[in-house]
Amino acid sequence: MRLLRSPSEHRQFACAARLRCVRSSGFQTRWAHRLKVYVSACAFAFISLVGQLYAQGDADFAKANQAYAQGDFKEAISGYESLIRAGQWSANVFYDLGNAYFRAGDFGRAILNYERALALEPHHPEATANLQIARDEARALEMQPSRLDRYLQFESVNHYSITAAVAFWIAAFCLAALIFARRRSAAMVALLLVMLLVFTGAIFATWQLERGSKGSALAIVIGKDVQARLATADTANSVLALPPGSEVKILSTRGDWTYVALPNSLRGWIPAKNAERVRL
Repeated sequence: MRLLRSPSEHRQFACAARLRCVRSSGFQTRWAHRLKVYVSACAFAFISLVGQLYAQGDADFAKANQAYAQGDFKEAISGYESLIRAGQWSANVFYDLGNAYFRAGDFGRAILNYERALALEPHHPEATANLQIARDEARALEMQPSRLDRYLQFESVNHYSITAAVAFWIAAFCLAALIFARRRSAAMVALLLVMLLVFTGAIFATWQLERGSKGSALAIVIGKDVQARLATADTANSVLALPPGSEVKILSTRGDWTYVALPNSLRGWIPAKNAERVRL
């Protein structure tokens, strides 16, 4: 059994303990300072890198725009596509890329990029107008949306997803407030119910658009003289001729062939290389 300390031993022990605390505190302070310096340096480096990337992106975008203005559409296409591959894209980049393809006479890829611009920004008036011009020029076929899809397409899937997330967290806050509050507020209950309705409606809209004619399975025909066929063979009977820029809905893939829903409500097989999804 350990003996109790005498008063002098207590004083010596207390002094030693305080010394250890001072040393420990100094050690922790030094490490905290070093950690703060390290975090600050990393944050500065990250901000500098992001700034350099955006500056480089702006320079590349300006260079591609200059090539387009000079009529060098091949160089403009290369510049816009390099931005997209680097992840520095927006509705305007896809719109400009669509214009470059249109000027180069590639209506399929022009329509594809106008559609991608509108998938990011549904209310892009220039992309909407040029998309219709390109469709008329190419005589491209369109998937016919349902009446419900037409009502829901005034906003994008991203907007509905954000709305659902915001409504969910507001509803969660209201529910927590009602659980822990001493008195339940009628206004808080009403807000909770409204947010639940908004959340449910946004989730339904997202689900409906994802499975609809403009959903994630939407693809654009980029090849020429494409025939949708009854089987995965070039000798199979043709179901429908698809001009460049025509819309199809990808259902499945088998090897080098893709099974698609067609604008005439039929289905058929097309070579996978002749169509690209709108959603990246």
